[in-house]
Amino acid sequence: MPKKQNDQPESKLKRKEYEKELRRLQAELCHLQAWVKTKGLRIMVVFEGRDGAGKGGTIRAITERVSPRIFRVVALPAPSDREKSQMYIQRYMQHFPAAGEIVIWDRSWYNRVGVEHVMGFCTKDQYEGFLEHAPNVEWYFTKSGIILIKYWLEVSHEEQNRRFQARVDDPVRQWKLSPMDLPSLEKWYEYSRARDKMLEATDSQHAPWYIVRSDNKKRARLNCISHLLSLIPYKKLKREKVKLPARSKKYRYDDQASLKGKKFIPEIF
Repeated sequence: MPKKQNDQPESKLKRKEYEKELRRLQAELCHLQAWVKTKGLRIMVVFEGRDGAGKGGTIRAITERVSPRIFRVVALPAPSDREKSQMYIQRYMQHFPAAGEIVIWDRSWYNRVGVEHVMGFCTKDQYEGFLEHAPNVEWYFTKSGIILIKYWLEVSHEEQNRRFQARVDDPVRQWKLSPMDLPSLEKWYEYSRARDKMLEATDSQHAPWYIVRSDNKKRARLNCISHLLSLIPYKKLKREKVKLPARSKKYRYDDQASLKGKKFIPEIF
């Protein structure tokens, strides 16, 4: 059974209880969305963590009931040769939010001190330069008016291993196995040291790191959404009452008969 930080066993979170609480929090996210759009706020939420920590599931829980025009998810692939020749932050900045947008990063510029550093995809100078300059660069982000929120999802070795095995065994999850997954299992302690140095160097007052324990996916999602909502002051805006208009009969015709003979898909279910 999962343990809490005080080593007391966690009571199991029932599905109905989870879904009820998630629905309530997602309704609050819709209120936040209206506020962000009306006030022209610019928000960025960074999700980092080991492979299998639950970033994707948490992001889906945040975004599944809101507009993708306001909540934009950015998950960049490996940089192209052209992007490698650019200033490191350049390819990220083109995805920054405009007024009335929330950008959610499924991994971010912190790739430099995670997978790039551990797997040897960047030089020592590039790695150390990032740790030195990241807080200053993020200060400029926040000084320009962007609200920057950074989450690190912390998963245990045992739970990560269990999730990877589930990906191996389940055909609908096998696509989640990336070329970096297995090496990340082997390099657990290298990633731990990289995490520690990242948190020490880049946990600033203007852009602090918040750690989410994620062995229990359901609790992690609820805790993260609740915390996110607490960080952004917002008010519930009154919505105008909507009255559906009556259908005009001016150009009425049998619009179903006109589909006769067209190719419909088989109704198997």
